[in-house]
Amino acid sequence: MNIVVCVKQVPDTATERKLRSDDKTLDRDAVDGVVNELDEYAVEEALRLKEAHGGEVTVLTMGPAKATETIRKALAMGADKAVHLSDDALHGSDALSTSYAMAQALKKIGFDLVILGSESTDARTGVLAAMLAERLGTPQLTLARKVEVNGSAIAIERITDYGFDKVEATLPAVVSVVEKINEPRYPSFKGIMAAKKKPVETLGIADASVDGSAVGLAAAYSEVAEFAAAPPRAAGTVVKDEGDGGVKAADFLASKKFI
Repeated sequence: MNIVVCVKQVPDTATERKLRSDDKTLDRDAVDGVVNELDEYAVEEALRLKEAHGGEVTVLTMGPAKATETIRKALAMGADKAVHLSDDALHGSDALSTSYAMAQALKKIGFDLVILGSESTDARTGVLAAMLAERLGTPQLTLARKVEVNGSAIAIERITDYGFDKVEATLPAVVSVVEKINEPRYPSFKGIMAAKKKPVETLGIADASVDGSAVGLAAAYSEVAEFAAAPPRAAGTVVKDEGDGGVKAADFLASKKFI
């Protein structure tokens, strides 16, 4: 089974993030880049499926040159090879154009199953899996807490507010997973050393047959119109309880529209 895992390098959520003043896009050079946490669950699930059914796991990422760091971690976890879609023309792409570019890369790579995390910690759109499935003409099985493959059949437990739904389809398919699905393994020293020798193919937009006019900031359907630095945190409100503390607290919460 040929499994492709889509991963993304995102700014470290433990640091302050900011937008660039020139084009209002996220300043990725201002902070350290890390693997999107939810994508680690996708990598782990792909590795477990490979261990159970055979085949190979390919990592696909789209981003600047520094995104190679993200690729190496996934390879150290156990993925077999990687494809890095990297081109200056991709800068500023929104979710719609990102799904187009990645779908073109996936067509070139070939796949039986595509696995993603449910969302990224920088954009938090949560729509890429559905967009990829639409562009690739495959079933989408999203928000999976459990994945089972039997030959060409695939079934998931899709997490819901009331429990889960059982969703079934046939391969090829696109799956997104939630953090409840597994516990990602830590890369071993042996895995880290082995990752340095695993193949990483870099594709530009021409290599992936991506139309340059359909990607990048100029082609984005969404944009940041204006932004400003968050104001410093103000001093908190102290409610002195003189027998009416509950009423005062409720009045304060009501004034802030919490109740």
